[in-house]
Amino acid sequence: MLYLRCLLYLAGQIVSAVVVFLVALIAACISRPAKDRVILQWARFNIWTLGVLCGITFRVHGRENIPDEASIIVSNHQSAWETLALQLIFPTQSYLLKKSLLRIPIFGWGLAMTRPVAIDRERKIRALDSLIKQGAERLREGRWLVIFPEGTRQPPGYPGKFQVGGAMIAAKTGAPIVPVAHNAGVFWPKKSFIKYPGTIDLVIGEPIGSAGRKARELNAETEATIVENLSQLSSARI
Repeated sequence: MLYLRCLLYLAGQIVSAVVVFLVALIAACISRPAKDRVILQWARFNIWTLGVLCGITFRVHGRENIPDEASIIVSNHQSAWETLALQLIFPTQSYLLKKSLLRIPIFGWGLAMTRPVAIDRERKIRALDSLIKQGAERLREGRWLVIFPEGTRQPPGYPGKFQVGGAMIAAKTGAPIVPVAHNAGVFWPKKSFIKYPGTIDLVIGEPIGSAGRKARELNAETEATIVENLSQLSSARI
């Protein structure tokens, strides 16, 4: 039964992605905010069906720590869940991602419509320059940045090494960093078709000021905060 529920969820993801992409194309002709609202509905629909079909819900701790200004969300990466849920928790966002993802039919085209910060990781020097330039531009537009500094999804209890890209944007722009920790990988594991029922906990830490600070210092503080919050979250299904 769990397998069947997950199969239905996947089918819903695919069908809804096609529908929302087509509607977003029309909305884009009206205005950028209209397009963003349409795309948000895809995330909302998928989080809702995840709860109905797979029994996965979530609770947020620390909503009071969300700043009033566009900021840089730095989160650990365990699952596909956080790429959906963060859209419901924070204001309109742009994600830092690999440029190659934009070539995936439908899904990648939809990502391109969210104005991501897309970089070519094979060209490291150019990638860093592009990262800072695009990141600063999105923040000026009032969009929040979402960055997963581990680069790829990690198993619960084993956080990866934090890359300094997000901290570099913060140091350059003065935008605050909002550290986010969650245990989504316990219920929606990396590369797992099966999604296990339960409640994901997500913790929003206090904003980390970046004005006048160096990137490596910011990165170290952000990593320490997220790892500390992760240590307080369960890594086992109950």
